[in-house]
Amino acid sequence: MTLSVNLSHRFGDFALDVAFEAPPGVTVLFGRSGSGKTTVVNAVAGLLRPDRGRIVAGGEVLLDTETRTFLPPHRRRVGYVFQDARLFPHLTVRQNLLYGRWFARHRGPDSFARVVDMLGIGPLLSRRPAALSGGEKSRVALGRAILSEPRLLLMDEPLAALDEARKAEILPYLELLRDELHLPILYVSHSMPEVARLATTLVLIEAGRVAAAGPTAELLADPGAAPVLGLREAGAILTARLAAQDEDGLSRLESPAGTLWLPRVRGKIGDSFRLRILAQDVMLATARPEGVSALNILSATVRDIRLGDGPGALVQLEAGGEVLLARITRRSAGALGLHAGQKVHAVLKAVSVAQENVGHGPPEAMPPSPASWPRQG
Repeated sequence: MTLSVNLSHRFGDFALDVAFEAPPGVTVLFGRSGSGKTTVVNAVAGLLRPDRGRIVAGGEVLLDTETRTFLPPHRRRVGYVFQDARLFPHLTVRQNLLYGRWFARHRGPDSFARVVDMLGIGPLLSRRPAALSGGEKSRVALGRAILSEPRLLLMDEPLAALDEARKAEILPYLELLRDELHLPILYVSHSMPEVARLATTLVLIEAGRVAAAGPTAELLADPGAAPVLGLREAGAILTARLAAQDEDGLSRLESPAGTLWLPRVRGKIGDSFRLRILAQDVMLATARPEGVSALNILSATVRDIRLGDGPGALVQLEAGGEVLLARITRRSAGALGLHAGQKVHAVLKAVSVAQENVGHGPPEAMPPSPASWPRQG
């Protein structure tokens, strides 16, 4: 099912005018605070009636201002997870979950047990919200929304109120929901690690307008999108499978771009991962470097060079069909004589990839067999 959004609305001096498509998977609305992300989500939920717009979910019109169609919120079959969990404090976890299931059309006998098991909240069923941690509350709120059998799921910065430890706790559950639910999830965030780990589609919103939209891996690797994302956040996503856990604490991952060694990655051999590689962590060499401490050296081809207004340059690379970004200085680009089509080596320190930038990816995101992937040291 696809969600189609086209709307405009004015708040005083602020004007929102956006249009995008959200296919199955996680579509992240990314932008600075005040750019209009939550306004879009509230319009989809029916909590805001925009000045003009048309919203269609799975072929059903939720809003069309031209025909004066406005489906009320309770008939839209939308699950909404807010920044704060908004659980009923006087009800137990079980009762909060059953409240969500009350809105479901079918209420299958195994749906409750499946969601409880998926989110790991079985031991919490008899507790009340006051006795839950922030991460536990978030998981229960997710469960309540899923049990209502929504046609689409809206999530407005659900991790914003959590500390880093609680975020690390809940992100794997969000990845599981992305891969298991097969319905559109509209997710608001201004956290790039969340985007890189969760998003299948990315919509960049700047000052009430869509600056760019498309598949996440393509958009993050586009030098033209870097000014909106922020140069410090510029980077790309590689897909890889966990191949081995070495005794020295490193994990070996095989990707179409080549072999990568990273600090211990949690998972089973064969698991698929998405790796966010920051452009500022990639060095370039015209000849394969020898006698260096960096373990990850990937053969690549220069696709594009984008010079900034200052002393920096972004170099887009292709490696085994995957795309990387390297952020270097103009001086270095000139000294290396870089140009489109040139063969280079991308050098990446193993420890530069933080755990927050390593997330599970959908299995179908990887080629079926690693036999054809290049193996590099």
